[in-house]
Amino acid sequence: MTWDAIILGAGGAGLLAAATAGQAGARVLLLDHADKAGKKILISGGGRCNFTNTGCEASCFLSENPHFAKSALSRYTQWDFLALIESYGIAWHEKTLGQLFCDGSARQVVAMLLEECAKGKVDVRLSTQISEIAHHDGLFHVAGERGRNLVIATGGPSIPKMGATGIAYDIARQFGVPVVTPRPALVPLTLGETDRYFKDISGVAVPAIASVEGAQFEEAALFTHRGLSGPSILQISSYWSPGQPIWLNLLPDAHAVLKEAKAQMPKAHMKAALAEHVPKRLAEALHNLLGITKELANVPDAALEAAANRLTHLQFHPTGTEGYAKAEVTAGGIDTGALSSKTMEVKAVPGLFAIGEAIDVTGWLGGYNFQWAWSSAVAAGTEIGDRATRA
Repeated sequence: MTWDAIILGAGGAGLLAAATAGQAGARVLLLDHADKAGKKILISGGGRCNFTNTGCEASCFLSENPHFAKSALSRYTQWDFLALIESYGIAWHEKTLGQLFCDGSARQVVAMLLEECAKGKVDVRLSTQISEIAHHDGLFHVAGERGRNLVIATGGPSIPKMGATGIAYDIARQFGVPVVTPRPALVPLTLGETDRYFKDISGVAVPAIASVEGAQFEEAALFTHRGLSGPSILQISSYWSPGQPIWLNLLPDAHAVLKEAKAQMPKAHMKAALAEHVPKRLAEALHNLLGITKELANVPDAALEAAANRLTHLQFHPTGTEGYAKAEVTAGGIDTGALSSKTMEVKAVPGLFAIGEAIDVTGWLGGYNFQWAWSSAVAAGTEIGDRATRA
């Protein structure tokens, strides 16, 4: 038997691509080395799957080509996927910043996608190792099967304990497709001795504005025993490059706060003034960093102004990241310049497609990467279904 498509990877992108193509009439084989489908879906969002974001648009994604994602995202939107969720009666809720989660379990999303595959008569084979891929006589040969089209939906190497690997890049290179250097993204940052003041406040979280050259996010920051984490840090980590500093604004109204503290509590010290607005352990660390030991009444206004400036532009010098083991996703990947933005097909290799995290398209934290998985999957699945119908 010759399949219309062999899809590698039974994650979110692979499942929806298979379902889309299958329901359009294509004969689809879906392969994965894991023993369960949708493993990353199952652990996402604390087990409730942050399946999309109401604010999803192309500007929320990083890529060497910032325009690449526009076509797929506009043709299968967050509202389209939400409609699918609702058609299965899956209850959902919106958290902060447009993030949509299941009320129940992420298992509902995996079950939905598997049911969609069943509707398309997709042959789903798990625990299948992909040892070699060949291409001859116009067909792709994988695991003893042959197909007219091959879809790379194996994701990136983030969260290796879930079985994630860089096989997508190996396959791409086998076919001469360039790869943008992969790197961990949405990942905690590590700090060195230059930021020693904050080594002893592991576990302290605080609202903050985190920024790096070219990007800024306002969410919680978390001090860890190794450095910095929390949503705002994960967000800017995707934009951070080794050697770059990052900045935290821990007290946006610092100027007014310190001025008022000097007037209202003149005998207090800096630590007491700061503890009114940030956790006590952080207030102590900031007090030690600022080095102002006098009572506030005896601190010149210019010194208070300088302290306020530092609190709103606190500079850190990350030594690195916590790597793929702690990264939510992988940035970089299969070069979008080699792909059709409409179909996700490799321009120079007819029948070869790449979707989801395997591609050099990386979303913000908060459901954006799932939406890219859905949108790119439907783009490829629709094209494969159309070809099967025409054949």
